[in-house]
Amino acid sequence: MDEIDQSILIELQKNARISMTDLGRKIGLSTPATNERVKKLEDKEVIKGYRAIIDPEKLNKNVTAFILFDTKQGKKFKDFCKEQPMVVECHRLAGQFSYLVKVVTESVKILEEFIDATLSFGEPTTLMNLSSVVDYKPFIKDDVVEEGHRKS
Repeated sequence: MDEIDQSILIELQKNARISMTDLGRKIGLSTPATNERVKKLEDKEVIKGYRAIIDPEKLNKNVTAFILFDTKQGKKFKDFCKEQPMVVECHRLAGQFSYLVKVVTESVKILEEFIDATLSFGEPTTLMNLSSVVDYKPFIKDDVVEEGHRKS
């Protein structure tokens, strides 16, 4: 991946809805060349997709919790989490806990029902989210080039 690809990724992380013409202007390429570069990044699955970031509170989902989970029933637990609409992330971990699950829901009561439903899989440890200091941060930033060296 060269500096042009990195520049494309930087700009798309800022605004995935940018037109290929505007993106090309920002990175110094023609629209067709920009289209080709983006398509190659998509084909290599460097760019895995595009999505809207939605404010859960605007949908009356005011409770966010992180649940550390210790289980010996990994497959069943993964399948369970995939079926639950309030589970927005589920990560396999190494160490004391098997999984980290992020749950976003309307109320503590619904969270409690979710936790109760998980008890047959193992032992949950629930952490309530008060606020998010860093909600999203781009992987590649303007001031960084390949291999972590700073631009001069």
